[in-house]
Amino acid sequence: MSARPAAGLSDGLRPGKRNRSGRHGVLRNWLRSGNLVLGITDVHHPAGAPVFPQVAALRGDRQTSAKTQAGETTMRSDLQTSVDAIRKSMELLNAHLDRPTALRRLEELNRMSEASDFWNDRNRAQSLMRERQSIIGNLDQVDSFSSEFEDTVALIELAESEDDQEILAEAEATLGGLLERAEQMELEALLSGEADANDAFMDINAGAGGTESCDWAMMLARMYEKWARRRGYDVETIAVNRDGEAGIRSTTMKISGKNAFGWLKSESGVHRLVRNSPFDSSSRRHTSFTAVSVYPVVDDSIEVEINPADLRVDTFRASGSGGQHVNKTDSAVRMTHNPTGIVVTSSEKSQHMNRANCLAALKAKLYELELNKRNEKMQEFHSQKGDAGWGNQIRSYVLTPYRLVKDLRTQVETSDTQGVLDGDIDRFMASVLAQNATGSGGG
Repeated sequence: MSARPAAGLSDGLRPGKRNRSGRHGVLRNWLRSGNLVLGITDVHHPAGAPVFPQVAALRGDRQTSAKTQAGETTMRSDLQTSVDAIRKSMELLNAHLDRPTALRRLEELNRMSEASDFWNDRNRAQSLMRERQSIIGNLDQVDSFSSEFEDTVALIELAESEDDQEILAEAEATLGGLLERAEQMELEALLSGEADANDAFMDINAGAGGTESCDWAMMLARMYEKWARRRGYDVETIAVNRDGEAGIRSTTMKISGKNAFGWLKSESGVHRLVRNSPFDSSSRRHTSFTAVSVYPVVDDSIEVEINPADLRVDTFRASGSGGQHVNKTDSAVRMTHNPTGIVVTSSEKSQHMNRANCLAALKAKLYELELNKRNEKMQEFHSQKGDAGWGNQIRSYVLTPYRLVKDLRTQVETSDTQGVLDGDIDRFMASVLAQNATGSGGG
């Protein structure tokens, strides 16, 4: 069987016939229209067949338009390297997804959701529906990525066979974006810890450095909020203790979104800032420290029992901006777990809400404590968190005399300090995640 591009490929891609999606989009539409002449009059397209049967034929038969009069053309080596890397990532993604098991579980969840008494236990039902939605989302993500990737490979092959450099350049750009997405998806597939998919609580506490550190704590809180917003996560401030002069002494935030804890857990530790102080009349260089701790939000699928007799609950007036906004009632709540010494606070307007917030945060911290014990990493956990001072840093942020942000665990660094403070910290999280997955050391 022989195949050749139908007459009109080049004509259909002339600038005068460009559509809103560009030449790349025109070529996609051309593929979808069935204009690849295969030397047969009918292309069987049963349900479940590839979206583009012509493209499937092109890939399956090497005696196609990829051949020219001078002989068979091959993909450029740099493009082939990217294609091979993406295929390798897809193999790992599919292995991690375990499609047969995922589909069986999805069928089981669908049957359960159709039961008449399914919603009698609302908490359990919501947990199962979240699991169902997660499975569907994972399957759709891999399937849509795979389809787009195979289409792009076919476009590159056709563009090379036609020697159309403009289409080839657009397809190359798409392939580069797909490579970045594949690497990101591969990293996210590593977020398979017991609580990685959960929301997260984040505590930020100013350490050594006085007002400087309080200002640094507020800068970090803004950095994480910007990072979360960029990912489409929700951010809620549970409690905040403001410094009298500038910044915050401490704050607790709840960050909600898929894999929030899985990503943020790598941020636990001490963050060090070096800069010329805006609070020093001589503008001398100061070093400040702030400690960050991250805990998973414990959802209904995880049971954490707390004996009420182990709790001490204190109420106090939440700090406010003064004037008509001053809080005249003891609505803020401080909850202490006596066996472990864990203290959590919440300073919303409602005492009832504050008690609920404190209980949720306490469960999260107790659960994180138990996970560390179970993994025999308790000593490592405490040594990593340590005091907010010298010798316990995980990352340094130098704004003067030069600009550099460096992760001291993986040695990943960047001079784009403003970008980092604006929330561009994925590279650091990804490097720690990859290091933990491979077990390699980072210095």
